[in-house]
Amino acid sequence: MTDLLPLVHEAQADFAQAVTPADLENAKARYLGKAGRITDQLKGLAALPIDEKKARGALINEAKQQIEAALNARRDALALTELLAQLKSESLDVSLPGRRRGNGVGLHPISRARERIEAIFTSMGFDVADGPEIETDWYSFTALNNPENHPARSMQDTFYVDVKDEHGAWLNLRPHTSPMQVRYAKAHALKYAGQAAMPDIRVIVPGRTYRVDNDATHSPMFHQVEGLWIGENVSFKDLKVMYLGFIRAFFETDDVKLRFRPSYFPFTEPSAEIDIMFESGPLQGKWLEVSGSGQVHPQVVRNMGLDAERYIGFAFGSGIDRLAMLRYGVTDLRLFFEGDLRFLAQFT
Repeated sequence: MTDLLPLVHEAQADFAQAVTPADLENAKARYLGKAGRITDQLKGLAALPIDEKKARGALINEAKQQIEAALNARRDALALTELLAQLKSESLDVSLPGRRRGNGVGLHPISRARERIEAIFTSMGFDVADGPEIETDWYSFTALNNPENHPARSMQDTFYVDVKDEHGAWLNLRPHTSPMQVRYAKAHALKYAGQAAMPDIRVIVPGRTYRVDNDATHSPMFHQVEGLWIGENVSFKDLKVMYLGFIRAFFETDDVKLRFRPSYFPFTEPSAEIDIMFESGPLQGKWLEVSGSGQVHPQVVRNMGLDAERYIGFAFGSGIDRLAMLRYGVTDLRLFFEGDLRFLAQFT
């Protein structure tokens, strides 16, 4: 290998002089590239007698290994130098005081909106009910006239839990708070079973709900309030008067109009979307959808344990987040969930 030592030393010197990774790769090409000097040595083996090829090839491979070792050592040295320079430029003064997590400055705007909604409906004679966020398929869908494989499920049966109920159906994260309407009505009907008269069922169900949806006005987890009023003589007129009174109280203005648009929901018949329009302010003149509603479907009334020929009523569902956005002038729903105290402090 005596004649190859100068080549090895030359490569080592070239590698040592490289100050950047690019310089090192250029130096590598001169020795180990396709047209490199080691490659030329290997090509020269073809001209040697067979008995000399093996010995010469071993010497060339030994020289190649030494060059590669020098190359890798220089690569590691350059990487370490770069890391040290980066650490120096990004160094932290560990003697500085840490950043403290600020204390909460008040209720979250969603919580404030929910408390306001509960107070308004309580003043109207409604109960406030709460229920499980992990629900059975029957309460989330079937009891609401939404059987398996019904196309109306497509936007709602989205989050499931790896646990099955007693009927073999997967549990789900409730897509609406309607299941609690059925639970509450069944308990109410059972309580007054056998009596000549049953007081009207008037209840709202606020809480968290879940659907696969995410943009400036939708979130995979959102807050909803659903209402139910069932009795022997409850009509759409009651729904309109009640909801108009709620909207005026929530926004603290009488300059608001209500509009019902025909729609479809499997659990109500007929069904309607509820729009509102402010007659003054920044949202003046714009119709804004705030709720779905309708007369409770007779099958749903029966699933509540009630006589559908005797009892009638309406249900509605409104997004608490959307109502809060309108009340506080927030244009991006995601701001509510980022936890930025600078944003949240505005609502105290």
